[in-house]
Amino acid sequence: MHDNVDISRELQDTKQLFEDLLMTQAQSTGGGAGGASTEQKLTDIATDILTKLPSAFDIEDAVEKYPVKYEESMNTVLVQEMERFNRLGGVITTSLMNLQKAIKGLVVMSESLEQVAGSLLVGKVPELWSKSSYPSLKPLGSYINDLVARLKFLKAWYANDKPTCFWISAFYFNQAFLTGVKQNYARKYTIPIDKLDLDFEVLPCDDIDQHPEDGAYVKGLYLEGARWDSKRMALAESFPKILYDTVPVIWLKPAIKTEISTEGMYVSPVYKTSARQGQLSTTGHSTNFVVAMNLPLLNLRNIGFSAERVSFAAWTIRLISFDRELNLMIFFSEFVIRRYNNNLKDIHFLMFESLCF
Repeated sequence: MHDNVDISRELQDTKQLFEDLLMTQAQSTGGGAGGASTEQKLTDIATDILTKLPSAFDIEDAVEKYPVKYEESMNTVLVQEMERFNRLGGVITTSLMNLQKAIKGLVVMSESLEQVAGSLLVGKVPELWSKSSYPSLKPLGSYINDLVARLKFLKAWYANDKPTCFWISAFYFNQAFLTGVKQNYARKYTIPIDKLDLDFEVLPCDDIDQHPEDGAYVKGLYLEGARWDSKRMALAESFPKILYDTVPVIWLKPAIKTEISTEGMYVSPVYKTSARQGQLSTTGHSTNFVVAMNLPLLNLRNIGFSAERVSFAAWTIRLISFDRELNLMIFFSEFVIRRYNNNLKDIHFLMFESLCF
């Protein structure tokens, strides 16, 4: 069994421990001497989030600048992504503004607003937001920063035309982008799209400044349970204590299914988060699983790896943010500062030991 298995297990145990601690904490209703009240804290949090979020996308302008074109499906992908993020931003903005009004006594503090307030105080993403959001395991602060980064990606796309390399993790609905890549190829060469699939080639670079002749370049993927060997250009065994590894730019190449070679390849599932689970949505797609990628795998016998040692878990690539392994520390630190100021040193030591033993 690989050493990283113990690290992953202890991280999960530590996360569960502090989630249980959060559930046992009584919410403070007033501020002590020199301390801000709960109402003031909520007001400050709501104001800070509303300040960070940009204004909604102008869909009419987007449709005019990027109209529906037979030969360019990415125009439709962009507009639809803007609409999805507008809905999410509307839910967040409306709930925060109503929460501020409820604190001032201008509207009734409903049950949903109380749940939003409770989540904000402990640094968690409110359930009301999650219902309208893309899958995410991040705590509140990281979630907002990630959302702002995604919005900046779409804004840059709108302002500067289609990017040469797509940040695939930024999409709300990744399957629409992948379908758009195949659709462009099918229409260009007059091939039925149901006869096409995606082939994948990992390039020896972290970014690229030109468009491919066909397909699309993507970045933003990370390996869990393996690493990418840039010298041999293949999957290899993870280094000890390194749970996630950055994957270089990947070229998505549409091709006829019967012409795609799978010899020497590992079929690696791609997930939006590090949780290997999801629900079947109304579109027929999983809320977490995205696609299966064929990636070259090193011959373990030739390089001295035993099959038993590397079989502790599936080799998986997941669409997760690079600070995934730090999210627990971020979430925990925010919690500790509010709840355990007197024992900060001892509890941080416990957390650091769990992450870096």
